[in-house]
Amino acid sequence: MIYTAIDTFYLTDEQLKNSPSRKDGIDEETETTLRIYGCDLIQESGILLRLPQAVMATGQVLFHRFYCKKSFARFNVKRVAASCVWLASKLEESPRKARQVLIVFHRMECRRENLPIEHLDPFSKKYAELKMDLNRTERHLLKEMGFICHVEHPHKFISNYLATLETPSELRQEAWNLANDSLRTTLCVQFKSEVVACGVVYAAARRFQVPLPENPPWWKAFDAEKSGIDDVCRVLAHLYSLPKAQYIPVCKDGDSFTTSNKSWDSPSRQVPKEGSLSGAPTNNDTNTPKASSTAVNLESGGSKGALIKAALDKLKESKKSDDDSKSMPNEGEARVPASKSKSEQRTEPSGERNKEREREREREKERSKGRDRDRGRDSDREREREDTERDRDKVKDRSHRSKDKGKDSGGHLEKPKHHSSRDRDHHSSYSSREKDRHRHYSYT
Repeated sequence: MIYTAIDTFYLTDEQLKNSPSRKDGIDEETETTLRIYGCDLIQESGILLRLPQAVMATGQVLFHRFYCKKSFARFNVKRVAASCVWLASKLEESPRKARQVLIVFHRMECRRENLPIEHLDPFSKKYAELKMDLNRTERHLLKEMGFICHVEHPHKFISNYLATLETPSELRQEAWNLANDSLRTTLCVQFKSEVVACGVVYAAARRFQVPLPENPPWWKAFDAEKSGIDDVCRVLAHLYSLPKAQYIPVCKDGDSFTTSNKSWDSPSRQVPKEGSLSGAPTNNDTNTPKASSTAVNLESGGSKGALIKAALDKLKESKKSDDDSKSMPNEGEARVPASKSKSEQRTEPSGERNKEREREREREKERSKGRDRDRGRDSDREREREDTERDRDKVKDRSHRSKDKGKDSGGHLEKPKHHSSRDRDHHSSYSSREKDRHRHYSYT
């Protein structure tokens, strides 16, 4: 059964005491210090990146949820804090680039640990590894939380509660500050936001000595219990009693933000094999300790017969060692031809297979050449057809033109049917003059 809701991530006191970090040998005090240190990094980086307070609050809640399922010994606090800021900025719709987040965390580490401030080149190998690790850690965050990253902060409840109780503005600011400080503790994974808001309001009212209604109790109107409010106040009091959190190196992958012991590209080391190889000669050299032990026994005995027996034993052992040394190369020579014959037997079928493959390749090449030739022939035929059709069209055009020219030269040009008004006037005047001349002058 899949259960999805807003309030899916709440743990009991026993679950917090048996956290994964505790199983790796990290005590409660160290875990608390590292949680506060990571939240300080998230808060400071959010200020430097000019992010709203909602982003920093969401990042701290994601940070606590992640380390409730994973150990501080396996994931570096600094890199997880950077991934929480980057993911929270996207969840709260105020995204920042990965380059900006990495540069800010690199600068923060240099200042906190009094290291020389170096520029983080975005085109360097170190930057590429940091960006890849940032993406990888973000995927770990989403995987461990089941992609359910919804967070409800106590701040919105605080403003509503104090407006209902009609408290002064100073009390509101104090309650707001306490709510921000509560994010450094595990209250966000122990109680709902309504209970944390009631505890913060109660602590702020106690500081400013502002009375709250008790008949009926004011916390019942906000779905809270007195025991939960007392637990919230006790956790906040313990937080303010602690000194400033300092980094404690417990991670196996490295303590620095920019460097890591993980070699993502290098092959795995074969330590046990090397140990077995180095241990072999020590186990085989058993002659020297035997000789030393015999010498000690001889000195203790001191008899001549024992000396003679020891000398004879040494001679026998030396002869055996010589025979073994002589027989070793013969065995090696005998093994060589056997290995050669096996290798030849293996190479013979492989050579035949290679020859068959080469023949198939040559056949495929010939087939491809034949196909290319056929295609070339077809293309040549098509070109010839196109050329002949063009020639025919040209001949037809020439014949038509010659016929038209013959008609124009042999026949008479037709007179235009439509004349202009000027031509009509000229023709009429010319005809009237001819008539008058014929009238007055007669030809005899």
